Amino acid sequence: MNKAFLIFCAPLLLFSGHLTGQTSPKPGLKDAPNSIIGFNHIGIVVQDLEKMVTFYQSATEFEMVKREKITGSATADILYNEKGTQYETVTFKAPNMLLELTQFANPLDETIQNMPPQGPGMTHTCYQSPSWKSGYQKFKNQKATILSRGDGPVDLGGYGVTYAYAYDPEGNMIELEQLDQSILNKDGYDANWQKQKNMWMTQVALISPDLKKLSNYYEKILEFGPRREASLANNAKLDEIAGIDNIELLAAWFGMDGQGKMMELMQYIHPKTAKPKGKKPLKSLGYSFSFEVEDIHQEYKRLKALKVDFTSEPQLLGEFWMVFAHDIDGNIFSLRQAISVSSTYSLKNLYD
Repeated sequence: MNKAFLIFCAPLLLFSGHLTGQTSPKPGLKDAPNSIIGFNHIGIVVQDLEKMVTFYQSATEFEMVKREKITGSATADILYNEKGTQYETVTFKAPNMLLELTQFANPLDETIQNMPPQGPGMTHTCYQSPSWKSGYQKFKNQKATILSRGDGPVDLGGYGVTYAYAYDPEGNMIELEQLDQSILNKDGYDANWQKQKNMWMTQVALISPDLKKLSNYYEKILEFGPRREASLANNAKLDEIAGIDNIELLAAWFGMDGQGKMMELMQYIHPKTAKPKGKKPLKSLGYSFSFEVEDIHQEYKRLKALKVDFTSEPQLLGEFWMVFAHDIDGNIFSLRQAISVSSTYSLKNLYD
């Protein structure tokens, strides 16, 4: 398997005047010795599946490739550490990864709240679009709650990218980036991509009260370091995007697989990122994500030796071998290995 080529994501431009220039000697997945392929999916646990499916399908125009109910599955019970696990999942195919919405039949007693930009936790993923097929406008048309100030996405510096934060109907934050032709060309989006793709996904964004600690944790998992690190303050445009005055933050970016995909880690100094309340329950509302791997048993063994907090051993469920874990801030991630090399749900076959 030749791991997909790396592309620098537009968020790097956001901090272009503040980058430290520090580069890891192993700056991407293609150089790492493990079998991690990249981000397979972004997951969202929801309260109202029908409402959220309509919202995301209308805003993104992603293809729905699977809808399934899980009930009476001993494997699911092991994965979720609960007897009688029942849920329904809808899977959308974006051009470069999957988006999965899941509703549990026996949900936790939770109140929907808007995720604060300063976290803690996985606060958002990012949807990119060509500026002439504005994702901002598409999400706004579906009644997304716009967090950013003003009547449109924010132009940070006239370099061809506009940005905005918004909330979906259940308070999950999303980032919207609109890329001009010059940026698409510079970042390697070929003519065929630009013609056929209306929107795609890019980020796993994790906000931590201790950026250095979390960055070191994922560096051990990925076996390469951040592509860039930055410190940012006194940026009125960034304040407009997040709807917060006098933002100060630290950030680090790990280059991942495929078109624009990155792991974005941040620590807000102002307003200060709070400490996590503990491990996020697997059924809790909100975000999670997965790393697809070529050998899940090998990776499980390697990461167990690094003290990664898995919730079970790998299990075979549907199209994947999979296992859940919590990182040191309590965020949920998983490992996945496609059962078949021809699986349409594997990154090996997603890129078109």
